[in-house]
Amino acid sequence: MSKYLPIMLDVQGRLVVMIGGGAVAERKAAPLLEAGAELVIVSPALSGTLSAAAAEGRLKWVSRPYAPGDLQGAVLVYAASSDRAVNEAVAGEARMLGLPVNVASHAEAGSFITPGILRRGRLTVAVSTSGAGPSAAAQITAQIAGLLGEEYEPYLDFLYELRTEIKRLEPSPEVRARLLRKLGKLDVLNEMRQGTFIPWTSEVIESWIACNREE
Repeated sequence: MSKYLPIMLDVQGRLVVMIGGGAVAERKAAPLLEAGAELVIVSPALSGTLSAAAAEGRLKWVSRPYAPGDLQGAVLVYAASSDRAVNEAVAGEARMLGLPVNVASHAEAGSFITPGILRRGRLTVAVSTSGAGPSAAAQITAQIAGLLGEEYEPYLDFLYELRTEIKRLEPSPEVRARLLRKLGKLDVLNEMRQGTFIPWTSEVIESWIACNREE
């Protein structure tokens, strides 16, 4: 069994090429568009959802079959055609160019697989079954979604804001580390779950930092 390296990749504004425009391509395109990738799809036809995205300018559609050279300039490649031979040709070109490639028809031909994804604002949870099956990954992701409620989005925004202010207002690395440890012990998440949390003003944040600088 292959052991994959989990990684969060910034593809904002970067070229990603996908070969194929059907249901599988649609599923794989969704997180790429959400992440802000510059997505180019090479396919004779597109699904309705992908066609709408192309019409809105969210992706570029090259309306023809795959041809060698289509992968130039990409940072990621997806071989999502319904034709296994085409996918193998795409994977071969990607390997020659040193590009990471995901192969939908048979994952073992590619160099990376795509996980199930759960997002709660700044929180991203990726679930992989190492090729055992997307349906199993989807079921596990749904179970995790039941554990991680919508309150995690404002909670992580709160932590980010306080962390930013601590770094801005406190020059001492030792004191910053102490404040960050104390920040992690605040019971804000439960307050948000119970609906009792009152947003902190900048004055409250500065007061909390001032009061918690010492051990």
